[in-house]
Amino acid sequence: MKISLFLFIAFLMLAGPLTAQPETKLHTQVLADDHVMVKIPCHDRYVLLPVEETQSYDHIRVIKDNAVVQEFNVRLAANKADYYVPLDISRFTKDGKSVLLDIIVNRGDVANSASKAATSDLAAWKLLKTAQTVDMKNREKFRPVYHHTPAYGWMNDPNGLFYKDGVWNLYYQHNPYGSTWENMTWGHATSTDLCHWKFEGEAIEPDALGTIFSGSAVVDKDNTAGFGPGAVVAYYTSAGKAQTQSMAVSTDNGMTFTKYADNPVLTSDIPDFRDPHVIWYPQGQKWILIVSEKQHMKLFSSKNLKDWTFESDFGEGYGSHAGVWECPDLLDMGGGHWILVCNINPGGPFGGSATQYFTGSFDGHKFICDSDPSVTKWMDWGKDHYATVTFNNAPNGRHVALPWMSNWQYAAQVPTKQYRSANGIARDLGYFEYKGTGYCSVKPSQEILDAFSKKPQASLTPACRVDVQLRGNSVITLSNGKGESVTMTYNAKEEKFSMDRTKSGMTDFSTDFPALTTAPTYGKIKTLQIFIDKSSIEAFDANGKMAMTNIVFPSEPYTKLTVKGGKAKIYNLKR
Repeated sequence: MKISLFLFIAFLMLAGPLTAQPETKLHTQVLADDHVMVKIPCHDRYVLLPVEETQSYDHIRVIKDNAVVQEFNVRLAANKADYYVPLDISRFTKDGKSVLLDIIVNRGDVANSASKAATSDLAAWKLLKTAQTVDMKNREKFRPVYHHTPAYGWMNDPNGLFYKDGVWNLYYQHNPYGSTWENMTWGHATSTDLCHWKFEGEAIEPDALGTIFSGSAVVDKDNTAGFGPGAVVAYYTSAGKAQTQSMAVSTDNGMTFTKYADNPVLTSDIPDFRDPHVIWYPQGQKWILIVSEKQHMKLFSSKNLKDWTFESDFGEGYGSHAGVWECPDLLDMGGGHWILVCNINPGGPFGGSATQYFTGSFDGHKFICDSDPSVTKWMDWGKDHYATVTFNNAPNGRHVALPWMSNWQYAAQVPTKQYRSANGIARDLGYFEYKGTGYCSVKPSQEILDAFSKKPQASLTPACRVDVQLRGNSVITLSNGKGESVTMTYNAKEEKFSMDRTKSGMTDFSTDFPALTTAPTYGKIKTLQIFIDKSSIEAFDANGKMAMTNIVFPSEPYTKLTVKGGKAKIYNLKR
């Protein structure tokens, strides 16, 4: 059942940290200063784990019939609960038997104390409870309205994006047990319009090969892999002692996956070997897999999605090498033009993580860049655009992309707790040339534009779109009653656009956050499209020649819009 966006946001925002009712408190057994056991009865579906973010990670093993069925790390509360996260035990208790939580406590001087009472006094044991239902409400004032966010917990890279039967499927790097990076799992959300997202739970969870890092998914229309026509085949990185590439298959449109019995499928002796992205190459009737390996990309081919042949390397001496290359993508833009997407961390134009790309040609074996090796092209010129990948099987041959809307410099310090991070709005990628050089164009997807009313409104709202017709040099300012502001400046002669968030609101959580970001515009901008959504500002040239994504944390919403050198219209979300 599809949940209305506005009902879903109200559902998330009307109450305190994640809670449930009715609740059952649990009895804990402290066995040592670093060891606790809790027996969980079978009558409730969830265990609610109290999280305190300033604490160290404790390790929990879920034991059923004397075997470990799940294990993960969580920052259990020592003093108070910042929020709760749910552990769904129903899949282990269908036979009416209880499960046991075996907890290794890591509390620094408390855990190392000779006093068993110190561990007994931790707040977690008083707060730990079970419940039949989970109410994922919270008071996160910065949670956006029309951007995807995790219902709770940490999120980074988008993964496994595909479109099938009218549904956009988004998987993402997820920590279900806290809003800092840990326990990497593929979370899952679906949408029919790229604005309203429904949380579908965890899709691919850690196993003996490691936690689940980034990857991709394809719709195998012609049953090349033998799992059935239309099966969804996901490739991801198993992050254990080594990083290897594994496969999982879904025959129910991506709702559940079965891991391939012969994983891993690809291995390397290079430590940073991750983020496989698979595309279909119709000219050769074969699949192409591109994967990052330290600071270059490796390309493989396959007829059956199982057996892979090495084709070529790309990257030596090209573009930015100031950080590790990650999350690749390979796009056929038509007319013989191809774009190879390469996310990099660190090394972005304004510090931290960013998305670079290369234009060129691809013959099914090798990518040939058409730019000088010293040239670096950035897909987005803000601080908060990373891990950008496209949806497989998008309608009408479109290249629809989603970026992670944060930066590794401060992603874990931003002032939210019950969840962390959002994805940028969906954007369509294209190709254009300027002064004889090829570039990637970036435009807001039509579905995003369709989410707003056609009739302009008189004033700003916390979640709206602003279109500015520029007459030349322009200055656009968003501000609030607290004196906080974001200033955007367009210099027509110099063909430059900038955004200054140094006075945007809360900035002191990281010295890397206050920033002035500047972009080339590759010609004149006539219409600037600005998307505001509580804690983010995304600016686009309507013709696709410039994009800039920055997050912000104003203490109260921006209510005033000032434009010098242009005329603005404000569009609110449709009701």
